[in-house]
Amino acid sequence: MQFHNFDSEAFRRDSWQQQPMVIRGAWLAWSNPLEPDELAGLACEDEIEARLVIGGAGDWVLEDGPFAEDRFAALGDRPWTLLVQAVDHQVPAVAALIEPFRFVPNWRIDDVMVSYATDGGGVGPHFDQYDVFLIQGLGKRRWQVGKRCDETTELLPHEDLRLLAEFEATDEWVLEPGDILYVPPGYAHNGVAMGDDCMTYSVGFRAPSRAELVGHWCQSLMEDLSSDDRYGDPGLAEQANPGEITAPAIAALHAMVTEAMSDKAAFARWFGEYNSAPKYPEIDWAPEVPLAVADLSKMVADGQILCRNPASRFSFIRQAGGAVLFVDGESYECAGDLSGLAEQLCGTDAIVVDAGSDAQLCLIAGLHNRGCLGFDDEE
Repeated sequence: MQFHNFDSEAFRRDSWQQQPMVIRGAWLAWSNPLEPDELAGLACEDEIEARLVIGGAGDWVLEDGPFAEDRFAALGDRPWTLLVQAVDHQVPAVAALIEPFRFVPNWRIDDVMVSYATDGGGVGPHFDQYDVFLIQGLGKRRWQVGKRCDETTELLPHEDLRLLAEFEATDEWVLEPGDILYVPPGYAHNGVAMGDDCMTYSVGFRAPSRAELVGHWCQSLMEDLSSDDRYGDPGLAEQANPGEITAPAIAALHAMVTEAMSDKAAFARWFGEYNSAPKYPEIDWAPEVPLAVADLSKMVADGQILCRNPASRFSFIRQAGGAVLFVDGESYECAGDLSGLAEQLCGTDAIVVDAGSDAQLCLIAGLHNRGCLGFDDEE
């Protein structure tokens, strides 16, 4: 599902993280990949993250899923919006919507949230701290975009929703099926359904904060630091004022902290594992019956096609002699012919495995048995 008449180079240069942009008729022939009833069905499942936003105009109510099957029929005439997270993990046709956006590195991609709204439904004026492409799938939605916001922007008092206290639109568009609105991080925006059966697919991107990186990196370091590694000051000199923390002491203490955090190779491995951790680790995608290497070798030799689980996160980092492959929070050293396979696994749909390479077969079998890879004919 590649874009029609879209210049990704110009977009990255002129719009990405700079200004909102509407892309009209992004596909030659748009086909809505999911029916409203199917989305409602997903929202009733225990493992699915779903929310229901009811009302508007200062009277907003948020409910968390999973929902009873008769919940939607009981909502009445008030406008409402159903939001279901990570639908790409469950529906291959929705996962395919990500493919045209691969001009952004895979490690930045989060998931595809799908919303369904009745006439007048929306989630209110708000801003996000990440890039998002809002694909109109069914019906029409009026989008308004306002100024850039930050942590000082005033919000309405609400326990569950981060809604703007004031919103003034600077641009407005009506999106029809196949149209896309790109909104950079921080821009205020508000979408309202025009008529019933309004569906929007939100392709969201990850943007780790400095606080998040420092906090989790430090937490990881703490696991390997010894309590015996302590500050010392042999040859201690007498101070004129014992109440002073001297410059040499501060320098030594600061070095203890910064030296522990300055190993770039260790940080790279940590980040690869941290960033590739599954969004919903509680979901077990492993097959009921593990695949033996011998059986895998025959399947590969027979030309069966391998594919990635849309819920799995693949990435790699180049290093001397090969690469480190990261899949769902685990890392794999890949040297020799494994290095090329690692790049394939992360960057192409045509995964070619050498049936005569024990190393490749063992890696693929391990990933298959974790539920990260599968074959096209597997359910």
